[in-house]
Amino acid sequence: MSKSAQKILVGVAWPYANGEKHIGQIAGAYLPPDIFARYQRMVGADVLMVSGSDTHGTPVTLQAEKEGVPPETVIEKYHLLFVEGCLKMGITFDCYTHTDTQNHWDVTHKMFLRHLEYKYLYTDTQRQLFDAQAGRFLADRYVEGTCPFCGYEDARGDQCDNCGRLYDALELKNPRSKLTGNTDLEIRETEHFFMDMAKMNQPLLDWIGHGKEHWRPNVLNFTRGQLELRELRGRPITRDIEWGITVPVAGYENKRIYVWYDAVIGYLSAAVEWAQISGNDEAWREWWDADVNPDAQIYNFIGKDNIPFHTIIWPGMLQAYSVGDEHLNLPYDVPANEYLTIGGEQFSTSRGRVIG
Repeated sequence: MSKSAQKILVGVAWPYANGEKHIGQIAGAYLPPDIFARYQRMVGADVLMVSGSDTHGTPVTLQAEKEGVPPETVIEKYHLLFVEGCLKMGITFDCYTHTDTQNHWDVTHKMFLRHLEYKYLYTDTQRQLFDAQAGRFLADRYVEGTCPFCGYEDARGDQCDNCGRLYDALELKNPRSKLTGNTDLEIRETEHFFMDMAKMNQPLLDWIGHGKEHWRPNVLNFTRGQLELRELRGRPITRDIEWGITVPVAGYENKRIYVWYDAVIGYLSAAVEWAQISGNDEAWREWWDADVNPDAQIYNFIGKDNIPFHTIIWPGMLQAYSVGDEHLNLPYDVPANEYLTIGGEQFSTSRGRVIG
């Protein structure tokens, strides 16, 4: 491979290890990047295609509770099924890993501590829904209700699958616990680490406003529209749960890092893991290190529900990380596909709308 070959990192959406993957995910998030990577290799690009199973967050723990087994059992089962499925379809990754590796924990902890050092993280008390019947705070998919923006009645606790908007679970109308069905929910205070997204609003606007002519209109318009509202605010990135990556700060041993903070870091940690396996620990820098190769192109192939995480939160995390002496490349493109539907509704593993 010529040293002058264009470096292209193909980051593929990380599937939750909570069920067998369905045709909507395959058609929307996994076949397109494989086709793209094959084409780029044919024309001479040096392609690194990475992804992995997302092993943290409420989708995994909810499935484990449903099956009556530990999260580790669910992860092992569905991670293997996805790998086998990709092999049967001929989808090939340079590195397909998962988020419960020591390498991923290390990279996540490093980014967390850099964000803390550069004052992009702060602690604050948050009012949060609490299910007294279950004895738990209701984060993310542990609670559902009516979206405060579009009125969708099955919106989750952190994002609406229908309109894509992000919000606080307290903004849900008619919230109900996914654990017990309880609608008589309490509001209690709890302390968390927050990412200062308000500080990132203008830098993200500057970034999205230049050199994005090749972006899909739906992705660019959604992202620009959200940023131009100038309503980004502190977003909690820790949770009161037992499963997930620990918080690397004394006094917060009972907290875990929010799944969407650690999952997007997987694009970076998977490249680091690939380099280690390849025998050159620093090889990942050819795609990620802006001081080594600022011309590398990073593509994130996702479904449209993941747009805000990949065009606002993840680029903001990368910008915040790069304040110091190490600078990381931001996404070159985020090709997000619309939902493949069945009976007019989105395919969904967690909601049982699937064709395997």
